[in-house]
Amino acid sequence: MDILEKHFIKKRDLVTRSILGETIVVPVRTNVGDLDSIYTLNEVGRVIWDLLDGEKSVGQIIEAVCGEYEVASEEATQGAFDFLESLEKAGLIGPAGAGKD
Repeated sequence: MDILEKHFIKKRDLVTRSILGETIVVPVRTNVGDLDSIYTLNEVGRVIWDLLDGEKSVGQIIEAVCGEYEVASEEATQGAFDFLESLEKAGLIGPAGAGKD
């Protein structure tokens, strides 16, 4: 499957808060926030994070970023790929429909 057709969803064991224009994601492990693993998202990261609903494909997310910001498609694509890969490696997202959320 082409990565642009993939769908991702946020894991359930997370707490997300927006504070002073930044989005903070805290994984919850054994019913306690893992404060050593806090993730801070910039403005573009927040837009992508908000679109990770399991319904939108990676391609649709990139289109949304390009529509909201003046960025070349190639730059948005590479940035989104890198960001999604880092979120997946950190265990914050997983493939939609994989039973891992």
